[in-house]
Amino acid sequence: MSYITVGKENEADIQIYYKDWGGGQPIVFSHGWPLSADDWDPQMLFFLNQGYRVIAHDRRGHGRSTQTGDGHDMDHYADDLAALTKHLDLKDAVHVGHSTGGGEVVRYLARHGESRVAKAVMISAVPPLMVKTENNPGGLPKEVFDNFQAQLAINRAQFYLDVPTGPFYGFNRPGAKASQGVIRNWWRQGMKGGAKAHYDGIVAFSQTDFTEDLKKITVPVLVMHGDDDQIVPYADSAPLSAKLLKNGTLKTYKGFPHGMPTTEAATINADLLAFVKP
Repeated sequence: MSYITVGKENEADIQIYYKDWGGGQPIVFSHGWPLSADDWDPQMLFFLNQGYRVIAHDRRGHGRSTQTGDGHDMDHYADDLAALTKHLDLKDAVHVGHSTGGGEVVRYLARHGESRVAKAVMISAVPPLMVKTENNPGGLPKEVFDNFQAQLAINRAQFYLDVPTGPFYGFNRPGAKASQGVIRNWWRQGMKGGAKAHYDGIVAFSQTDFTEDLKKITVPVLVMHGDDDQIVPYADSAPLSAKLLKNGTLKTYKGFPHGMPTTEAATINADLLAFVKP
């Protein structure tokens, strides 16, 4: 298993787990809350077979990475990603982020620059800002996210069954065919991580304003979002991000859910490949 050390907490090393497969142009995947690098299996296998080098890490406090008590904010997420890209000396990389991972990629590009990056992709991503504020009237009320934290604190194991069984993959829609394997895999990934990281991460993904970050990005960015996303509502996310980007392209998927990289992998992979290819 591969790890890099990104700092210390209480004299113990903070280690970030990562996978690094294949050769060719690197594609770096940043996962959503509260999952792990394993959530990218359909994409990593596909692009590996297309001749790319594929890399994914477990965010701090998630998956196999150190369960730190602190540092669960977008700056630390971005800094950990930068440490990984530097450690691997990546060049001409394509960064792909899903949900919270989309915010991580945006903050990474804005905070650490684009010298190692060719393109980026935001899938069902949280930017520009999820929570409702005076300047973001279309956002979700803070009480929605407070409730997420309350459910996590009371019974995380049950909460992590309810989310994938219902809104995450759209399995709560009429006629939807739920996959028990997908639900159990979401639960497995979530329960592997730390409760503190996931609790704090709800604030990080919902209250971080990426407006100024998006304005700084100059590389081509594909913004992919389903219009039936019940986790990150479409109208207050993807179209706004695409407008703020200097070189953004919006691609909207009718009826697709938040977890579309898993449930609609064939479509998503084909569109990613078309964008990534020179």
